[in-house]
Amino acid sequence: MPDATGPAEPDVSASGPLRGITVIAVEQAVAAPLCTRHLGDLGARIIKVEPRAGGDFARDYDDVVHGMSAHFAWANRNKESLALDLKHPLGQAVLDRLAARSDVLVQNLAPGAADRLGLGSASLRARYPRLITVDISGYGQGGPFAGARAYDLLVQSEAGSCAITGTPGHPAKPGIPLADIGAGLYAFSSVLGALYARERTGDGAAISVGLFDAVAEWMGFALNQARYAGAPPEPNGLSSPMVSPYGAYATADGQTLVLGTTNDREWQRLARRLLDRADLAEDPRYATNADRVARRAELDRVISDWAAERTLAECRAAAEKAGLGHARLNSAQEVLDHPQLVERDRWREVGSPVGPVLCLLPPPEVEGWTWRLDPIPALGEHTDRILAGLGFDRAEVAKLRAEGVAGPVG
Repeated sequence: MPDATGPAEPDVSASGPLRGITVIAVEQAVAAPLCTRHLGDLGARIIKVEPRAGGDFARDYDDVVHGMSAHFAWANRNKESLALDLKHPLGQAVLDRLAARSDVLVQNLAPGAADRLGLGSASLRARYPRLITVDISGYGQGGPFAGARAYDLLVQSEAGSCAITGTPGHPAKPGIPLADIGAGLYAFSSVLGALYARERTGDGAAISVGLFDAVAEWMGFALNQARYAGAPPEPNGLSSPMVSPYGAYATADGQTLVLGTTNDREWQRLARRLLDRADLAEDPRYATNADRVARRAELDRVISDWAAERTLAECRAAAEKAGLGHARLNSAQEVLDHPQLVERDRWREVGSPVGPVLCLLPPPEVEGWTWRLDPIPALGEHTDRILAGLGFDRAEVAKLRAEGVAGPVG
């Protein structure tokens, strides 16, 4: 916990299991901001340290959210923004004072930047042994790629996920930033573990998470297939390289049914109850999943013909009656009004520099917990309050601003 001389708490009604925990976020883009946003959702105080000129560059990816970028709006609620020049010795001194009174420091700066700015884990942990430091990088510590710059597409390409996505001969990047999300969530869960361990030992921890390692872990089944079967799974669009039948089928009313099986029992239900094809159910050529994968095209043609004669509603009703999983291929626009979100009241408003914006509640549903949903900050919005909480008086704050150390440019 921060000591009694820690930075003054913001004027918010923070709640949740991490209330009282202070996190310094020297972050940019997606991976670290998503990690710290989740910590903030659980009640932690998040102090986002941003460059004075422009701040987190993700602020300017686009301007679709009433002038704010979609990525920034997604990953930055529940935060206070401290605009600070970390290249200036006085800026480093401010951050050092903040680190002395905080619980966690998360950073995902370019390779080598943290050490140059005095934010290296070894140095911080030597001075503040209760501090939990988190370094999020492209490729983790050591190895020939340790100093490489890494963005989501680059890492997904290097780690193989693009090669098993898309269609044969046409690899594709998954539509969501899996490398960023994976690294951010591994960092998030590691911080929770480190906080729990510190309650017992009194010691913090130095955590390092690489985007490449997160994607490589999620490639587990594909890497096993490449190692033990001698060939990687072939990408096959809206299907699975490991299971058949499993895919997307056009319906009579111009929509797309997503339907499939995951075991032999489901295959029997699909053949007998959905398709009314006992002959397929009894055909030894389709007896096992491996058999069906080998004859995927044959089964896909049968199901495609069946779906083409029915509306999506008729297909889904038949699949439900047969006890089979099914879905509609929705666009992002259609998900906005999805009844599973709307009827469970999953959308909430949060404040922002451009007015209220809608966001989703965090995925976990926990009885008795109240999620923290505080505003998305403007660049440097909380600079003066944070500095005052660190013990700087008005004259000292004015000097830091006048010398170009604190506060946003312009």
